Amino acid sequence: MNSAFSDDGDLPYLFSDHRLELELMAAEELDSDLDLAFRIQLEEALAASLAFHPSASTSTSSNFLVDSHLTSESDGFSKISGLQSDELARFEQEVEDLEISGAEVLRLTGELRRQILNERAAREILRIEEEDWRDWSVNYEKPFDYGEGSSKSKSLAESDEVFGLYFKGIVSEERVRGETTVLAGIGVAICDSRGKLILEVSKPLLGNGKSKNAAAAKALIEGLNAALGLELKRITIYCDYHPLYQFIIGRWLPRQRKISELVDEVTILEEKFIYFNPKMVARNDIKYAFELARDAIVSQISSPAESSQAKNLTKNCVICLEDTDIGRMFSVDGCLHQYCFSCMKQHVEVKLLHGMVPKCPHEGCKSELVVESCRKFLTPKAIDTFSQRLREASIPVTERVYCPYPRCSTLMSESGVLEYAKDFLDVERTGARKCMKCHGLFCITCKVPWHSNMTCHDYKMLNPLPPSEDVKLKSLATRNLWRQCVKCNHMIELAEGCFHMTCRYSPFI
Repeated sequence: MNSAFSDDGDLPYLFSDHRLELELMAAEELDSDLDLAFRIQLEEALAASLAFHPSASTSTSSNFLVDSHLTSESDGFSKISGLQSDELARFEQEVEDLEISGAEVLRLTGELRRQILNERAAREILRIEEEDWRDWSVNYEKPFDYGEGSSKSKSLAESDEVFGLYFKGIVSEERVRGETTVLAGIGVAICDSRGKLILEVSKPLLGNGKSKNAAAAKALIEGLNAALGLELKRITIYCDYHPLYQFIIGRWLPRQRKISELVDEVTILEEKFIYFNPKMVARNDIKYAFELARDAIVSQISSPAESSQAKNLTKNCVICLEDTDIGRMFSVDGCLHQYCFSCMKQHVEVKLLHGMVPKCPHEGCKSELVVESCRKFLTPKAIDTFSQRLREASIPVTERVYCPYPRCSTLMSESGVLEYAKDFLDVERTGARKCMKCHGLFCITCKVPWHSNMTCHDYKMLNPLPPSEDVKLKSLATRNLWRQCVKCNHMIELAEGCFHMTCRYSPFI
């Protein structure tokens, strides 16, 4: 622990440098005051020389310039001095807190060493025969060294006792001052081999880390650092979060960069232990840690001043785990889940690429995105595609009709195009329809341009071969093993998994 605080020996010199800077600023302020006094005397001399030719406007202007100059300079120096004083006071408070925490860690380490020594002595006494104990018990002693020698590290580093580390990271939505906000907290409990609690940590998470993976990883890192601070070398960690457990044992690889960095930090800390054994347990087996993490969240609800101040300028995106300026965060209408523009742009574009209507990225949330709101981060082309997907979603699959003219291909509904064509055509007797955009006539039965004076049967007899575009599509589908949905006629591609394919518009095929 001494090495951890050795770097702070230079802090008094930093404080003396700050005080020297304040004295220099005061001296500069004094020089400025003397210079200002000289200017005032010069103004008075000029005013006296012009006494025989008084000018009210000149005198007033001169006095105003002097007063304003004096006020602005004095205000500027007072503000700078105040900021320097506040910064110095904050540094001194941080050093004082650091010394207090260091002393507390040293005290806990000493208590732990003494406990280990007492238990070891008790085990030795129990192994001594009763008759031998009566003969030489007076000579038996196991003194405890309170000094700073090497014996203290030996008692812990060479101890064969395995300690237990319980950790928990919680992320939850809470109501703070009338609005819903995401809060996170971590809890850590370290117990000895008999389950006796020797250290507990309860800390809120501010800024990034507002995801389950990040919160759990940060709780583990906090616990490992605390264990190393207590000079524990053999430890078993108890984890109730399955993804993090898979990351720790190396069975899974994290996909997000932030999570990968946290897992790498855990790996580095793991190498500092002689014995490191991760175990997957149920939530009920996480002793004390869950309550400690929950207490950290409750503390933010009851005293939200610090957390709200930290979120004034930036907000954390739970997808990329980056702190983003609040002006670059997108809030979903309805559910009010917030994500950064970059993540929302990728989410919407991927959904549009797969022919789906984008919704809120939050797991289990069904809130739909509004096109106008998405103009903040989408390109005009993506906005047009988004609008097209919404039109498609508003029309049932069995009602969809596309204009057969290649230059148009407008999406319409059968009922809509029927009502539109009633004003121009005899729709009751024929199957003729009129496109609502290009106004071209087409056959609703054959889905081809209108064949006047010819029945649908005669048209198919005269045109037995499908259009060249359809032939190319079917050839491509055969080559890529695509299948056509029997209900909506959409092409379905097997991306992965079994051969039981599902169309998003219809049941299994």
